Amino acid sequence: MKTLAEDAREGLIEPPRTLPPKYFYDARGSALFDRICDTEDYYPTRTEDALLARYAGEIMCKVQPRHILELGSGTSRKTRHLLSACEGQEGMIYWPFDVCREVLEETGEVLMTDYPWLEINPLLGDYSAGLDHLPCPDGGCLYVFLGGTLGNFEEREAITLLRELAVRMSPLDRLLLGVDRVKSVHVLHAAYDDGEGITAAFNRNVLHVLNRELRGDFQPDAFAHRAVYNEDAARIEMYLVADTQQQVHLDELDATLRFAAGETILTEISRKFTLESVTQLLARAGMAIEGHYAPENEYFSLLIAAPQRNVHVAVI
Repeated sequence: MKTLAEDAREGLIEPPRTLPPKYFYDARGSALFDRICDTEDYYPTRTEDALLARYAGEIMCKVQPRHILELGSGTSRKTRHLLSACEGQEGMIYWPFDVCREVLEETGEVLMTDYPWLEINPLLGDYSAGLDHLPCPDGGCLYVFLGGTLGNFEEREAITLLRELAVRMSPLDRLLLGVDRVKSVHVLHAAYDDGEGITAAFNRNVLHVLNRELRGDFQPDAFAHRAVYNEDAARIEMYLVADTQQQVHLDELDATLRFAAGETILTEISRKFTLESVTQLLARAGMAIEGHYAPENEYFSLLIAAPQRNVHVAVI
């Protein structure tokens, strides 16, 4: 697993500058993201939550898992619908997997109070670094990957992650995947640049993380938030843009970063899918769709995917 120092050295020293979005999610960043989810224009969380509220019982009845293992669990906010749908089921185990220790600890304590019948085994780590160290639960496991987070990966990276998951899945296991859909550019822009400035604060928070962890001297207010839709790549791109010419020192790297006015750091991509494109993506990773749930406006999709044995998996 790469460290922040390694990712910063690789992505920030020279332009074009970039940093993986996983570093948004310290305790402050996770709290800011929860606030984003409550904004009027941020439809993904609200839409996915409504789908889970409506179909969680059907999903759990269809899959009948003994384990739920969630990649990037955060505060497990939407996962509660799945947990409530198996209320009192003997032997049910929830494995929240996240990069932020504080969030895992706080969320675990709340869940143990709210679901006393549920065994909770938090896992601290970075799923983007590989799944080799995940447990292999006995009995059927529902792997959960919500929030459209798959869209944060480039095509090759997404296939690698899904393929690694498919290989470790038993015939009883299933993946519950949430993906954001291609839609109006106006709707997308509004979702990633809210009028209250919460998304801007969330984006700038990564500079606070760099200052704290790498002893940097970024001035976060000297960077503007920008979100644009790249129509050719069908993805939102989030940037931090230097307002003025400036330089930043990162003591832990013994490095000085020189920014020209208008120079950017790419902090996140969020790919949007059609049903056809996500079906093809899953197929290339060795999975097939068994269930699909979407609202009438088709803004978002919840998919149940199963591993396919003896299927040729394309390597790109």
